Amino acid sequence: MPALAASALLLAAGCSSPPSQADTPASTATRPAGTGASPASADRSLAVAAAPAGTATATARPGSSGGEAHRTELSVSSYDRKTRRAVISSDDDTDGPGSSPSAGASSPAADSPSPSASETPHRTAVGDVIASAPAPGAPQGLLAKVTEVIGETERGTEVQTEPAHLNALLGDDTAKGSVPVDPADFAVDKLLPDVDVSWSRTGDVHVGPEGATVPLGSLRLDVRAELPTAGDAAASASASVEGFVQVAPQVDFRYGGAGADTAPASAYLGVSGDWTSGWALKGRAGASAAPVRIPFATLHADPVLQVGPVPVVVNLDLTCYVQISGDGKVTVDVEQNVKGDFTAGGTFGAAQGWTPVSSSDMTSTPVRTSVTTAGSVKAALGAQATVGLYGSVGVIADLAPYVRGEGTGTVTGTDDVFEADGSWAVYGGVDLNGTLRLQLSVFGTPVLQRDIPLGALHREWKLAGGKTS
Repeated sequence: MPALAASALLLAAGCSSPPSQADTPASTATRPAGTGASPASADRSLAVAAAPAGTATATARPGSSGGEAHRTELSVSSYDRKTRRAVISSDDDTDGPGSSPSAGASSPAADSPSPSASETPHRTAVGDVIASAPAPGAPQGLLAKVTEVIGETERGTEVQTEPAHLNALLGDDTAKGSVPVDPADFAVDKLLPDVDVSWSRTGDVHVGPEGATVPLGSLRLDVRAELPTAGDAAASASASVEGFVQVAPQVDFRYGGAGADTAPASAYLGVSGDWTSGWALKGRAGASAAPVRIPFATLHADPVLQVGPVPVVVNLDLTCYVQISGDGKVTVDVEQNVKGDFTAGGTFGAAQGWTPVSSSDMTSTPVRTSVTTAGSVKAALGAQATVGLYGSVGVIADLAPYVRGEGTGTVTGTDDVFEADGSWAVYGGVDLNGTLRLQLSVFGTPVLQRDIPLGALHREWKLAGGKTS
């Protein structure tokens, strides 16, 4: 039989995860978000929260006196991803000592100062590490180190940059927290005609399909689609799927610092959330041993976490899909409800390096079941999520709750009452797998030599079944 189950994943390191990602959003004695260095005896734990609108850029100059990260009036006016050149501006662009009448017309090659020219009155200098929320040319945020100050322009100081790491900004501080992702922040691209999107947040509700009920903080996708049928299927066996997935996504983040020039003692990036789904699949779907995946929507969001003074940009992409496999011989009529939660990500420790984290706890309830003729089929309504920082993908996770059915002869059933001529069995289950990517080195950890499989999590349970003579 088929199944469709839901998921919408999102990001990672604190809540609903193993003990290393505790539910506590942050230490109860956190350093205020806007401060720089704190006394050696003070608690070095940074608060983690959703960044306010117009969050400030943070800068640090590792290795210098007072070089800890701090909020600044600087902002990224533009960034070219190909050349890695950026223009850094400030509120006093027309008044600062580095603004000369001829600066905008100067030749970048001729006017490039050397790193030793520290007395040059630029507002940013070689060695500065900059963390910015999404900006022009850097829609996924920017984490970069200034390697050359090219010169002044009408918009600010043009600089050459290279990729930087978070430990250059967070140093020996620690941070741990979980932040819900505002469902209204998702940009949704519908890939099939009959897809409706609903969401709910405090003071604002958007409802797609008539009668949809969406809890606060949840995002819901309703889909209706005709599926390819088996070649010899009669018109009455036409296949279709209809249902919804509802998810309350959450970003989890953890950093255990050891210094700006040293890999952190610990780190975590992942996705977690709660979901509910309900769906129905009917007919004889064309299927093969190799699963056929039909995407019906893609979603993207760039939530910004405020980790002390530093804006940490998390990039989330989600592809929701229907997947069918089987022998194409079974005609089914199944309605199914699924509820549960999930966690997927990667955790870093100084001794073991990067290791995968994956867990899922869900239950399913058959509402209506019918399997006709001999054969087998497996159907899932799932989601694949990619999670990264500042445009670098770190975790890929694929969550696929499913229903699988096998039948010999004719089997029909409603709730827990079945009538059959032959044997039958209906199973619920969940598959969770994915990959840790080498880009996780953005924390300042050693670069992975290869992608690491997240570790396949497979659980299956029998919903109903029997045999008659």
